Amino acid sequence: MHNQIFKKRRRSTRIYVGNVPIGNGAPIAVQSMTKTQTENIEETIKQIQILEKEGVDIIRISIPTLKAAKNIKIFKKKINIPIIADIHFDYRIALEAAKCGADCLRINPGNIGNQKRIAQVIDAAKYNNIPIRIGVNAGSLEKDIKNKYSNFSAIAIVESAMRHVDILEKLNFDQFKVSVKSSDVHTMIQAYQLIAKKIDQPLHLGVTESGRGMVGIIKSAIGIGCLLYEGIGDTLRVSISSDPVEEVKIGLNILKVLRIRERGINFISCPTCSRKEIDVISIVNTLENRLKDITTPMDVSIIGCIVNGLGEASQSTIGITGNRNKSSLYEDGVRQKELLNNNEIIEILEKKIRLKAKKIEEKKI
Repeated sequence: MHNQIFKKRRRSTRIYVGNVPIGNGAPIAVQSMTKTQTENIEETIKQIQILEKEGVDIIRISIPTLKAAKNIKIFKKKINIPIIADIHFDYRIALEAAKCGADCLRINPGNIGNQKRIAQVIDAAKYNNIPIRIGVNAGSLEKDIKNKYSNFSAIAIVESAMRHVDILEKLNFDQFKVSVKSSDVHTMIQAYQLIAKKIDQPLHLGVTESGRGMVGIIKSAIGIGCLLYEGIGDTLRVSISSDPVEEVKIGLNILKVLRIRERGINFISCPTCSRKEIDVISIVNTLENRLKDITTPMDVSIIGCIVNGLGEASQSTIGITGNRNKSSLYEDGVRQKELLNNNEIIEILEKKIRLKAKKIEEKKI
C-alpha cells in the first residue's frame, strides 16, 4: 500500500551478515557502532546489549588492535546480533577478527597492504564465509584522488570505491557491500546515485560525521530518506555525536516514517493552538516515554480539537479527539461510545494501547 509511492527498489545481490540478510529485497537493516573502548569487554558488551533492546540489527565494533580482535570471541557469547569488525590498515587484525568470529569485515582492501596481504584477507573471508564492507568516506580519500579532483566530490568518492571494488573482483570475491559517505548531504546523495549504477552489490547508507543534535538528525533523515525514497539502500547507520541508542532510534524512525519498516507506535499529534481542548504535548511526551517497550506497529493519533481530530482518528489504530472536559475515543477508526475525562486520558490510553498491542501480537501467533 504505502510502498507503492516509492520508486521500485534497486535490485542487488544478496549477502548475509551473520543471520541477517542484506540486499535483494531483504528488510533494510539498521546498524550502529559501539563508542566504548573495545578492549573494555564489560562496557562494550553492556552497550551492545542496550542497543539490542532498542532494535539494532547489526553492530559494528572498532578493532584497532590484535587484542581487541581476540575479544570478538567473548562478545559473541554474550550478544545475539552479528558483529562487523571495523579495521584499518593492518591486515593481521583482519585475519584475527575473521578467525575469532566476526560476521563481516569492514575494510578498504587498497589500504591494508600489498596484493599478497589483501589476498590473505580475502582467503580468510572466503574460508569463514563472511562478507566485506568497503567503506569510503570523503574525509579519507587517497592522496592521488584528492590531487586529481582537488575536492571531495561525489565522483572522487566513487572513483575511490571502485578502486577497492576492482581489487575484490580480481580476486573473485563478490560477497561485499559498499558505502560512499560524506558529511555533505548533496555529495552523499550524488555518490550513492552514481555507485548504484556501477555495481550490483548491496549499499550501506549513511551521512558520515553529521554532527550532533537536531542538525545531525536532519542531515541523516534527508540524506538517507531521499535515497530510500528512490529505492536505493539496503542497510543504514545514522552517525551522530551522541549516544548510539539515539542513532538506532533515528534510523528506525526514518524507516517508520517512510513506511518501509514499521516498528513501535507512530504518534500522530498536532502542534496545538488556541483551539486545543487537551494538553497534547504533555500527553504525547508522557506516553512516548511510558510506551517505549511497545514494538508492535500501530498509529496513535492525539489531536487537540475536532478540526483535524476526527479525520486523523478515523484512520488510526487508536485516536483521541480533544473536546472540553471529555474527549472522543476511536479504535480502529470507529468512534467509541465512551468519552474520556481529560484528566484521565494518559492512564486510559496507556492501558488501551497495551491491550491493543497484545491482541495484535496474539493474532500473529
